[in-house]
Amino acid sequence: MRRSMRTLPVYSGDVSGVASALFELGGMVVIHDPSGCNSTYNTHDETRWYDRDSLIFITGLTERQAILGRDDKLVNDVVESALTFNPRFIALASSPIPFIAGTDFCALARIIEDRTHIPCFFVPTNGMHDYVVGASNAFLEIAKRFLEPQAKRPHALNVFGLTPLDFACGIKDEGVRAFVTGAGYEIVSSWAMGSSVDDLSQAAAAEVSIVVSATGLAAATELERRFGVPYVVGTPVAGFEDTLAAALERAIRTQTSINAANDARTNVGNHIAVVGEPVWATSLAAALEGEGADAVQVVSTVEAPRDLIRDTDISADGEEEVEEALANAHVVHADPLYRSVIPPQAELVAHPHFAFSGRYALTVERQMAGH
Repeated sequence: MRRSMRTLPVYSGDVSGVASALFELGGMVVIHDPSGCNSTYNTHDETRWYDRDSLIFITGLTERQAILGRDDKLVNDVVESALTFNPRFIALASSPIPFIAGTDFCALARIIEDRTHIPCFFVPTNGMHDYVVGASNAFLEIAKRFLEPQAKRPHALNVFGLTPLDFACGIKDEGVRAFVTGAGYEIVSSWAMGSSVDDLSQAAAAEVSIVVSATGLAAATELERRFGVPYVVGTPVAGFEDTLAAALERAIRTQTSINAANDARTNVGNHIAVVGEPVWATSLAAALEGEGADAVQVVSTVEAPRDLIRDTDISADGEEEVEEALANAHVVHADPLYRSVIPPQAELVAHPHFAFSGRYALTVERQMAGH
């Protein structure tokens, strides 16, 4: 059966993406889901949960409530909690059962905002998509709600798409920040690690943005549409930093958004495969080509816009499509759990990805670091 998984795990879901994107922003995330599911979205999919608190709640949906609706209980519980904790905003998210039942979350958000006078919005989720969809929608809602006109600040930059789901292993948020400051930029806002909602609201002050993962593309595009701030797509992997820094300067000079990773790639082939989130994957492919590798192909395995990769790359949906895409590969750069679907003779270069293999990715990274 195509578009299914037999031996590979699935990526973190869209609701986990919402929880991760909004974790540090001082808001209250309310997930309409049965009791106990909070552990999935946080203790399993959120590395920060062990070090700090965040207002992420499960409504404790029961079978009776699922059948009869009882939106009044949801509204009353959210209002009571919001008036107790006074969050910066309230974000509602849906799981499969309310989605199937047709719960009108946009209407509920308006009711809650009227009663609390706290910004409240619905982040479209249904538990059927991966974390890229959820985090993208969450960042976009923040952009729509909180972006404000600002006076431009020279050499100021926004970072879009920074969550532990993509940056718990390998390049971490501090690595991204080190690249940005090393390139001579001040960080106005980081979406969304190390910044507050007030910081994010000032994003229009930046001269340029960098989109370091697919989760940040929608919000960066919204910022460009409303305030004319161009963006550059690329992750600062080793061997690609100079190209990325040059692309940032070019975007400022031309006032044009640039996919730096795709622009830097020239080779076509499938002997070397880079598998995973497409912004990281294309950046690594560009770095490999810059070091002399040929026949590099990206295999995007998440729900991201197709134009993040080249026409000669592959967007794979399901285990069979991944296996087919890797059939001719001699070297595969991927999370170590992809070993089960690569050719037996192919070399696997491990790049642990927390959104894919969770705590196992953290274990592998510690082993690779010799800890």
